[in-house]
Parts: sequence; C-alpha cells; structure tokens
Amino acid sequence: MSSLPPHKAERAALCHLLRRLGPDEPTLCEGWTTRDMAAHLWVREHKPVASIGIVVRAASGLHDKAILRAEERLGFEGLVAGVRNGPPLLWRPVDAAFNTQEYFVHHEDVRRGAGDTTPRPADEVAAVEAVLWKNLQRAHRLLLRKVKGVRVDLVAPGREPIHAGHGDAVVTITGRPGEVVLYLLGRRGAARVEVSGPEEARAALEDADLGI
Repeated sequence: MSSLPPHKAERAALCHLLRRLGPDEPTLCEGWTTRDMAAHLWVREHKPVASIGIVVRAASGLHDKAILRAEERLGFEGLVAGVRNGPPLLWRPVDAAFNTQEYFVHHEDVRRGAGDTTPRPADEVAAVEAVLWKNLQRAHRLLLRKVKGVRVDLVAPGREPIHAGHGDAVVTITGRPGEVVLYLLGRRGAARVEVSGPEEARAALEDADLGI
C-alpha cells in the first residue's frame, strides 16, 4: 500500500505503468492507445478549454485536436512526464477532489486494456476504494439518472449500501467499490460485479446509458 494520498498514488502508478508498457498498447477506451491516454490526461489538466469536449459532445473536436497536437509536440515520454509532475498550480487545491476517481478509472483502463480484467488486490487499493465509495454516495443519482422505473442498489463488502431511483423492482450491483465505479462509468465488460434482480429490472439497467 502506498504512503501517498490516493489521488497521488494513482497518478504515480498509472504513469509508471504507461512508461512500462510504452505508447502503442490498447486500453479499455475504444480506439485509444496508451499514447492517446497520456495525451488525454495531459490535455485535461493543461488545456481546460479543449477539455470541455470530454463531456460536451458538440465540443468533442476541440478535445480530439488538442490530443493530436499534444502528441506531436510533446511525444509519449513528454506527455507521461507532464502528467506525473501533477496539475498546474491553479488546479492543485482541487487535485484530490477531481482526480482520485479519474486516475483510478484510467489506471484500470490501461491495466485491463489487453483483456486481463483481474482487479488489483484489495489491500493495495483500500484507500482509493474508500474515497470512491464516498464519491458514489454523492454522485450515484447522476450516474444512474437514465435508469428508469426500477431501484438500483449498489452493494460493496463492508460498506453501507447505496440506493438510487424508485420502483417496485430492484436490481442490485454487487462488487468492490472500484468495480462498481468501473461498471457505472461504462466499463461494464471489464468490471467484476454481479448484477442480480428480476429480468425486467436487469434489462432496464443494461439498456440504460450510464455515467456522466
């Protein structure tokens, strides 16, 4: 277990993994190599206008063009070094709030990109998973807002369950906090969770567009 705070530990571990793998390995983000992932992380922190394209589809071209420019200008090693050095001074006070989940998820995107979806040992990620579950207690309604007509229960060992939505039918997502987060953020095929409940409730969950 790292002695660093969770957001810094995930950043350092992801950068170490990127360097070890090199620029051309697959990730869970469709169409993105490890080079693209490094560029995305750099753009997100250093080009805030372009990073709007991450969440606003109409502006996605800004983000895509910024990634290409960053790759051409900095190269893979320069991008990874820039990410490892942390955000610009302006963003450092909110580094933990904005980046703990971001770096965990993208760390797993890189770890699992080649097909091995084995989670890291629980004790290795205990600190970050505590933060992820606390974040879910605040953000679950946003992530599950498009699931209609059923209640969704999020269950993780040793944690207080989280209940979202309303309906007579209940679908339950059970797994470690990190796995539940991956599922809710679009990594359904790579997340080690169990989805249980009546068939119609599971179908409502599976058909919904989850995440931000």
